[in-house]
Amino acid sequence: MNPLLDKLHPYPFEKLRLLFEHVTPAPEYKAISLGMGEPKHPTPKFIEQALADNLSGLAVYPTTIGSPDMRAAIAGWLERRYNLPKLNPATQVLPVNGSREALFALAQAVIDKDAKSLVVSPNPFYQIYEGAAYLAGAEPYFINSDPARNFGCDYDSIPAEVWQRVALLFVCSPGNPTGAVLSLTDWENLFALSERYNFIIAADECYSEIYQGEPPLGAMQAAHQLGLATIDQPYARLVVFSSLSKRSNVPGMRSGFVAGDADVLKKFLLYRTYHGGAMSLSVQAASIAAWNDETHVEQNREQYRAKFNAITPLLKQVLDVELPDAGFYLWADVSRTGLSDTEFAQRLYAEYNVTVLPGSYLAREAHGVNPGRNRIRMALVAETAEGLEAAQRIVQFCKSLNK
Repeated sequence: MNPLLDKLHPYPFEKLRLLFEHVTPAPEYKAISLGMGEPKHPTPKFIEQALADNLSGLAVYPTTIGSPDMRAAIAGWLERRYNLPKLNPATQVLPVNGSREALFALAQAVIDKDAKSLVVSPNPFYQIYEGAAYLAGAEPYFINSDPARNFGCDYDSIPAEVWQRVALLFVCSPGNPTGAVLSLTDWENLFALSERYNFIIAADECYSEIYQGEPPLGAMQAAHQLGLATIDQPYARLVVFSSLSKRSNVPGMRSGFVAGDADVLKKFLLYRTYHGGAMSLSVQAASIAAWNDETHVEQNREQYRAKFNAITPLLKQVLDVELPDAGFYLWADVSRTGLSDTEFAQRLYAEYNVTVLPGSYLAREAHGVNPGRNRIRMALVAETAEGLEAAQRIVQFCKSLNK
């Protein structure tokens, strides 16, 4: 067996299963889970219909590069959403089976296993970043999110000798679990570091279409605004990932894309041809319909806004929590309850049958601290009524601790 597998940590939901293993939740309450970030809003009917109308695609081997229509739909969406100059769908866009598998696969494609490379990741983080680094033969280097910086990371604190070993930087904006969004100044700094130290930026933007105010700035959009999209190598060393799962409520379709540096994508396509990452033509047809429509996205976003505006004030009575810039998570500090994040999650489940995810499970001890400690992540993915019920139970639970 590959010895690098022994470096992998148990996934957060496996840790949560073990935390709850010997707990019997209060039977008088119906189970409500805020633990997993799985969209629960209904899949739009027109996407379902597009899939059903194209089931003949199941009889055909798909190409890894995807159909011209699929790539054109992705390129068109990127151009409209981020006000980008025209992209080349043949070289700057690649459909993938969800951003998760592509994030993992990119590390395997771009990292030299013999170079003792580092992969920089935000902390807390989407666990795929760490696993991708280890199984590519690299080591993760964590940079902690800072509440004083609106949960942004201080990349200037990374020493030059670390940057010199970096092959890949994972960026999640909007962030999971914090909802933090990188500014144009942040991107300008990261692009300068990438040019100086010659590492690739993998920008995970799967939460980009769920936001409270202004649309989050995208990485390719930032590069364009900074004049880095019109040089001889447009979007040099930048690869952007996105997905229909959250945007269009189709997590089971496993449909996303990679876009950016054509030279990187050329090599990545070669890797994927052997890796077997082709998307079914049936899924491509449904994906084209989804990328070409914004009405359902706007309606979806309004549902999330209504939920956050109704639920957050309730939770603020008992927890330190604020509206995120974007995404569908609340990242709450439970310190004032006197419980750790794991104690809070375990007792809430036992006494009120509500599941939340301990923040320490989403982070690693780095630079003397686990930045997820004493925080919980709550995914507001269910319908508003269920989310309000969960919030009311959390309030009741926290108030019971003070009696």
